[in-house]
Amino acid sequence: MNKTIKFIIFFIAILAVMLFIPNCTKAATPVTDEASLLSAISSVGDGETITLQNNITVTAPIVIQKQITIDGNGYTITGSSDWTSTSGNQTMFTAQFSAGKLTLKNINLQNGPKYGVQSYDGATVILNNVSITGFKYGGVLANGGNIEVIDLHLGYNGTGANNGIELGKGAAATNNPTLTMNGVLTSDSTENVVRVAENDSLTEFTVTNTPNTTNKVAITEDSIVLTDQYNNVIAESAVPDKVTVNADEKKVIVTVIVSEEEIRFTANEGTMITADLVKSHIVLEDNEKIDGFYTDANYTTEFDFNNPLNADTTIYAKISTVEATVPEVNEKDETPKTGVENYLGLAVLVIIFSSTVVISMKKKNMKG
Repeated sequence: MNKTIKFIIFFIAILAVMLFIPNCTKAATPVTDEASLLSAISSVGDGETITLQNNITVTAPIVIQKQITIDGNGYTITGSSDWTSTSGNQTMFTAQFSAGKLTLKNINLQNGPKYGVQSYDGATVILNNVSITGFKYGGVLANGGNIEVIDLHLGYNGTGANNGIELGKGAAATNNPTLTMNGVLTSDSTENVVRVAENDSLTEFTVTNTPNTTNKVAITEDSIVLTDQYNNVIAESAVPDKVTVNADEKKVIVTVIVSEEEIRFTANEGTMITADLVKSHIVLEDNEKIDGFYTDANYTTEFDFNNPLNADTTIYAKISTVEATVPEVNEKDETPKTGVENYLGLAVLVIIFSSTVVISMKKKNMKG
C-alpha cells in the first residue's frame, strides 16, 4: 500500500470520528415559549444548558429526571392563571429521583399553585442568582431531596404565612432532605425563611454550611436559624421534637438586652464567649457607655464569661449616659485681635515709622 492510499484512509478515519462522535461542547439550546422549553428539556442530554430568550408563561408542572441547567438569562417564568394539571404535584419545576439534577441560574420564578421548585427523593436542585415569589405553598421544597443555595432571593411565598424553603419528606420518598448553604440567601420576609415540615414523614435532615457562604443555617436546641455573615439572627423557626438534625456544629442563641432593644446572634454550643464579642454587636450613642453585663434585668448578678454556653442565653447590658465635659475657661484674654483693633494698631505703626523716616531725612538735610 503506497503512501497516498494510507493518507486517504487516515483522512477518512479522522473525518468519521469528527462526524459520528458527539461533540462534548454543544451549544446551549435557546427557548422562547412553553412549547420550546418542554421540547428542549426532552431533547437535551445530561450536562447541557437551556437558555431562555424571552419571558415565558407555563400552564402545568415540569418534571426533570436528568442533569440539566436552565439559564434564565435574566428572564421570568410565570405560572399561568389557567393552570391545567390536576396531578398531586403542582410545583413549577421538580427534579426527581437521584438522576435528576436541575441547576437554575439567572432566572425569576413567579406565581404558582404550590411550590416554585422542588427536589424530590434524592434529586438535587442548585439555585444560583434565582428569585422566587408568589407561590401559594412555598418558594422551595426539599422533599427528600437536596437543595444547594448559591444566590437565592425569596419574595413572599405562602398563604397566610410566609414559607421560603421547606424541608420535608413525603410518604413515598425514601431519602432524607439536605440543605447546603454556599453563598447568599435573602428574603423579603423574616418569617419561615427556612422551615421544617411538621405534618409529613420527616424524621431526619442534614444542614451544611460551606466555608465561603455568607448566610448560614444554624441549628439550636429546638430551632433552625438563618444568620448573616456576623452570625446575627435573621429568622428563626421551630424544629419538631420528632425530627433529628445532622449538622457539623450545634449553636445557641445569645440574646442581648440593651435598654428596650434585643440583639440576637449565635455562638457554638459548649464554648465560651467574651465581653468584647458581645460589645461588637452593640451600637451605642455618642454619649453612652457600657457599665457591665448581667444575668438579670435589675443588674444584680454579673454575667460570668468563664462558663461555656450549653443553652440559649440572655444577657442584660447596663448602659449609662456619659456627662459631656465642659472645657476650662482661661481667664487671660488671648483672643487674637481682629477687625478695627488690628487696623488701628497697624496705622499707629505706620505713622511712627513714617515720622521716624521724615525726622531722619530732615537731620541729614540740615547736616548737608
